[in-house]
Amino acid sequence: MGSIADNLGSVTRLIQKATLQAGREPDSVSLLAVSKTRTAQELREAVAAGQRAFGENYLQEALDKMAELHDLKDIDWHFIGPIQSNKTRQIASAFSWVHSVDRLKVARRLNEQREAGLPPLNICLQVNINNEPSKSGCQPEELPELVSQIRLLPGLSLRGLMAIPDPDQTEPALSASFRKLANTLKELRQEYPKAGPLDTLSMGMSGDLELAIAAGATWVRIGTAVFGSRAPKS
Repeated sequence: MGSIADNLGSVTRLIQKATLQAGREPDSVSLLAVSKTRTAQELREAVAAGQRAFGENYLQEALDKMAELHDLKDIDWHFIGPIQSNKTRQIASAFSWVHSVDRLKVARRLNEQREAGLPPLNICLQVNINNEPSKSGCQPEELPELVSQIRLLPGLSLRGLMAIPDPDQTEPALSASFRKLANTLKELRQEYPKAGPLDTLSMGMSGDLELAIAAGATWVRIGTAVFGSRAPKS
């Protein structure tokens, strides 16, 4: 692996190539740099290279980095990990996006605890697209009721769906999982035209971003290809 700046350049070019091959608009896919277990200095290097959106899985680790990087005013913080109910207040205050909302209780708490004066919190509903027992996420059939309730919460902006498909699938099966999520979002957009923008598909990681982009991903979540081999979590 090269420097973080070099890696970002390579990943950006790969995203652009996959986007063009899919016949999509050049700027229709954004890179979310997954920065869990990465140091504040590594994030500084990424920011210096032009990266602004970072995805964090662990709340306290993220808050510590936010404090260290308080002088950088234009970082866009995304929470992408499982959400514990007792952590929603800090998530609602500190992040601009949450990709991993999977139940109404969490959505309501985020809505109630979003500080006055902040713009609505952008959220994606996490879907357990392959019905894996070990994975977080709601079932696809639960989405209509969730959407109908969340659309009434003024502190939230429902942007779309997120999924982490089973990585052990064959490539055709993985591609089918991505298309299933994209079709689910399309159906929700038609059924609930006033539910929110519903313009976001958060799917695809370092090993499958081309398949995700071909299916319609708008955020791809990339960690190792940007920062190199993962540092051990202390």
